[in-house]
Amino acid sequence: MATLTAQAKKVVMFTTPTCSHCTTAKRYLRENGIKFKEIDVSRNQRAAQDMLRKTGQQGVPQLWINNRPVVGFDRNKINSLLGI
Repeated sequence: MATLTAQAKKVVMFTTPTCSHCTTAKRYLRENGIKFKEIDVSRNQRAAQDMLRKTGQQGVPQLWINNRPVVGFDRNKINSLLGI
C-alpha cells in the first residue's frame, strides 16, 4: 500500500490509447494506490505540444510527479519520486 507521502504527490500521466507501456504504468500506479490524472495526447494536441516542449520527447507514457518528468515506464525512478 502507498505511503501517505506517495498519496500526497501530484501525478499526471500523458498517454495514448494504444500504448502498452501506458497500460502497464497505469496498472502499476493503481496497484500502489497512487491517484493520477491521465491526459490522452492523441486527443489533446495542446497537451502533446506542452509535453514535447517540456521534455523534448514525444514518447509516452510520460509521468509528471510533482512536476518532475519520467519518460517511459521507469519503475525505479517512479518509486524514487513517489517514495515507494
